[in-house]
This record gives sequence, C-alpha cells and structure tokens, in this order.
Amino acid sequence: MGEMFAHATVRILEKEYQIACPAGEKANLVASAELLNSKMREIRDSGKVVGLDRVAVMAALNLADELLKIQGQDEKLRNIVGLRIKAMRDQLDSALG
Repeated sequence: MGEMFAHATVRILEKEYQIACPAGEKANLVASAELLNSKMREIRDSGKVVGLDRVAVMAALNLADELLKIQGQDEKLRNIVGLRIKAMRDQLDSALG
C-alpha cells in the first residue's frame, strides 16, 4: 500500500512551515498556501495592517468572504438549473402525456 500521508514545505511571508496532509491532497495544500501567501503579502504591502497576526486574520476574513460569495452564487445556479430541469420535465410530460 502507498504512503497515506505526504509532507509539504510551504512558505508564507518568508517563513517555512512543514505540514502533513493526506497524500492525495498535497497539491491542494500547496496551492492553498500560495493563495494565502499572496493574500497576506497584498495586505501587508498595503501598509494598512500592521502585525503578522492581524495580517493573517485579515487574509482569513477576506478569503472567507470570497468563499461565502461563491457559495451564494453556486446556490443561485443550482436553483436556476433545478427550475429549468423542472420546466423540461413538465414539457416532456405534456408531450408524452
């Protein structure tokens, strides 16, 4: 059986972190760390937020806000698709019935 866990080294604001994760999720972990690093650099470089902990909290809040917006859009799309499927079923029922 293959190794169940992978170890990744990620760099966030010039600090390296060793992180273990399920082997199949290493690429996602690295991509997540790169996104977090990018958001934290953007906030730090703006000069509006001072302190690593505050930068991290602001980055987390911004990412959470983006996630919630995307989830809302996803829900709207699911509703639209559901309505269209129902309309198509109704048309099929009419045509066949």
